[in-house]
Amino acid sequence: MTRQDTDAAPDTDCDVIVVGAGFAGMYMLHRLRGLGLRALAIEAGSGVGGTWYWNRYPGARCDGESMFYSYKFDDDLQQEWNWTERYARQPEILSYANHVADRFDLRRDIRFSTRVTAATWDDAAMRWSIETDAGDRLSAQHVVLAVGCLSSPIRPRIAGVDDFRGAVYHTGEWPHEGVDFTGLKVGVIGTGSSAIQAIPMIARQAESLTVFQRTPNYVVPAQNRPLDPAEVADMKARYGELRAMAHATRTGNPFDINPQSALAVSEEERNGEYEKRWQIGGLIFMTSFNDLHSNAEANETAAEFVRNKIRGIVDDPATAELLCPHDAFGCKRLCVDTGYYETYNRPNVRLVDVGSTPVERLTPDGLTVAGTEYAFDAIVFATGFDAMTGSILKIDIRGRDGLALRDAWEDGPRAYLGLGVAGFPNLFTITGPQSPSVLTNMIPTIEQHVEWIADCLGWLRDKGVATIEADPAAQESWVDHSNAVAETTLRLSCNSWYVGANVPGKPRVFMPYIAGMPAYRDKCDAVAAAGYEGFRLG
Repeated sequence: MTRQDTDAAPDTDCDVIVVGAGFAGMYMLHRLRGLGLRALAIEAGSGVGGTWYWNRYPGARCDGESMFYSYKFDDDLQQEWNWTERYARQPEILSYANHVADRFDLRRDIRFSTRVTAATWDDAAMRWSIETDAGDRLSAQHVVLAVGCLSSPIRPRIAGVDDFRGAVYHTGEWPHEGVDFTGLKVGVIGTGSSAIQAIPMIARQAESLTVFQRTPNYVVPAQNRPLDPAEVADMKARYGELRAMAHATRTGNPFDINPQSALAVSEEERNGEYEKRWQIGGLIFMTSFNDLHSNAEANETAAEFVRNKIRGIVDDPATAELLCPHDAFGCKRLCVDTGYYETYNRPNVRLVDVGSTPVERLTPDGLTVAGTEYAFDAIVFATGFDAMTGSILKIDIRGRDGLALRDAWEDGPRAYLGLGVAGFPNLFTITGPQSPSVLTNMIPTIEQHVEWIADCLGWLRDKGVATIEADPAAQESWVDHSNAVAETTLRLSCNSWYVGANVPGKPRVFMPYIAGMPAYRDKCDAVAAAGYEGFRLG
């Protein structure tokens, strides 16, 4: 289907097209049905699950605790599903997604193995025309982008990438049948979250594993364990209370946040607090003190604690120092591991620093760094994603007067509340730029967006309003506020994917909203209560 065919009758007329059938798309579809709206979800994969459908690399696991990385909108669903581990593995999370799809009979309104390629606004008809790679042309009054924040994998721009004769994999596009590395010489490029999970698993199989690290990351232990049935029963009995506690935190996690400054206590007390949280495991380490994100001196105390942990775990001092980060603690996404640093004590694992001397090229037998060739049977790219905007901008989205979204976002994404974009009527983004999204527990954050959008659509229908669009002035004010809040933290002090630094040529903009879920949720609620203040209604 080409853009010239737009006068042809659409294959399907809908009230709402939802792009994506991960946790956001599934819940959005469920809520739209509850409103009595005709809705269709379009999903590129052959099944539901979103990021958990695609990311099947060895060791793939959630870094949020499974009892809370789950839907809360249906209490029966909460009570009937039983998680087996503190941090669920990918297969278990995907099973949960499939259970949800089956329980609410969602598949009948999902078109699988189909990728949306274009969406064009028709101002006269006040509708969107949607095209797919299957040749479909669909029509809808509203479009909801539920494409995920980390769903557009980046392939590194390395010379000779097609010359390598061995197998090449990307952690974000892992073969569904799995990969057996037994007896193979393997190279892994990248040391972000996916690599940190995959490297220990690959090292157990491979004859040898060489890790190419550009910049080291701070990693805290998961302290993962099986969940005791009695513990699960107790948490389920108190789910309402625990969810409410999580609801009140900045990240949507039920973390014990220390109200003190790291500098207000003695070194002994400070290190004791860090050690306690290190032993608890997980992202709770970030809440050891209240100023780790805002005070460089306080932040350095946490950074040095972790560096000393690395030095105590890794046997070889030179390797340990290479693994020690020296940027601000938490300015990049904090990684949660199971045996990552210990893996470098294995005799079949070595670390190569490519921070100052990057990988030059791939060769038929491997790759070269600083004139040295490394031979491999397989290479794994753990090179991350074009975060938050990559999957949105893969779609040719054109709003009023043919304005392309990629042109509107040429200098960086600009959205009102991360929900709507000026010039693009009746288009909603779930966990989009300038919303808390990736700085929070994603599923509760997704629920908040889905529920806000569903309430908005119901209100528009009841009021007889045909279009809703972010007001440019309100959008600019929100973006300015989002930027100003980010500038009060240390998050801007390093080159992270939060600012798009991992994508060559991507504008450097801090994309998520950092002030936390309670403040953000209050703003969204106030906007709705004021008749969707900051949006133009047509």
